[in-house]
Amino acid sequence: MMKILHIVGKMQVGGVETWLMHVLRHIDRRKYQMDFVVHATEPGFYDEEIRNLGSRLYPCLDYRHPFVYKKKLMQIFKEYGPFDIVHSHVFFYSGWVLRTAHQANIVGRIAHIHNDSPFLLKSRGFRYRLYSKLMRYFIRRHANLGIGVSQFALESFFGPNWSLDKRWNVLYCGIDLSPFYKKDKDRANIRHALGLDSCDIVVGHVGRFSYNDQKNHKFWIQIAREIHKRNPRIKFLLIGDGPLRKDIEEQVYRYKMKDKFIFAGIRSDVPDLMKGAMDVFLFPSKYEGLPLTIIEAQAAGLPIVMSDIITREVDVVPELIKRVSLNASPGYWAEVVLDLLDNRKSMPSPDEALCRVEKSSFNINKSVEGLLDFYDNLLKQA
Repeated sequence: MMKILHIVGKMQVGGVETWLMHVLRHIDRRKYQMDFVVHATEPGFYDEEIRNLGSRLYPCLDYRHPFVYKKKLMQIFKEYGPFDIVHSHVFFYSGWVLRTAHQANIVGRIAHIHNDSPFLLKSRGFRYRLYSKLMRYFIRRHANLGIGVSQFALESFFGPNWSLDKRWNVLYCGIDLSPFYKKDKDRANIRHALGLDSCDIVVGHVGRFSYNDQKNHKFWIQIAREIHKRNPRIKFLLIGDGPLRKDIEEQVYRYKMKDKFIFAGIRSDVPDLMKGAMDVFLFPSKYEGLPLTIIEAQAAGLPIVMSDIITREVDVVPELIKRVSLNASPGYWAEVVLDLLDNRKSMPSPDEALCRVEKSSFNINKSVEGLLDFYDNLLKQA
């Protein structure tokens, strides 16, 4: 059995973690053992399922103190190994993780790039930029495979000539499409459970309320306010949780729109909510590697208005997508959303959109197949 150790912050609901769960559910667990190092002791959303599927979680704290962290990670390698592969998903910090894995003589060392870096580097100070430079040096020195969720993510991390290094490869993260085929819940029941009427028009979003406001929730609410001015009957559904949520709820309260918003929290039935509750998907993120929520929205057949920083590699059903500059006003964003709602009938049907996603590289079966090929080839070469 091949033993793979994934390094993540916490197995909470998020793009990286959800994709890893899709992988864990679909691999042959008799041949591949996937375990997880997490940087928190508080339970994550997926922890119980991970254990039920036969995998283990190893807390490794003090990541802000690199040498303490290194000692603890070495102990995990020694006590629970040997591991064939260390697969790190913690962005720049992967440099320190893979340096430690190399020193522990682990032959497979993977850095997985899930985000683009320029925005982060511009928004941080000199110390952070110095740290990122050192960590990228460690990754180049100690990784024998680098995986990017998109060409855009790899270019932003390693530069425009990233493809000259044969270690760096693109693997599109796939999603499990089976929930999008389910017919057991109808639109009326889903909406009733949320307090919505069947005739309500709903603008939706899925994303973590993080302090760095990656998903641009504050701007999202400004757009919603402009939409409300133009059509007071439209309602808004936000799925997700995080430390910024309270601030966003207060912003909604200040705008006197509380009765127009539903904060659904963390949900395991996102496909049902996309299909049954949403009419358009609004996604003005500040930075992304390749957001899986956009793939899910296309699988649900939703029209999408999103920021123009998002790579076009995500366009499986381009007729559903409108890109808008983050420099545009909230009012302009609102007009694009309303125009898209008015033209839904001219777009591909949900069944056609789902069929296209199924045939694409974002199908979880193709994604898992590609990942396991990487694992097998990496160990053969090592």
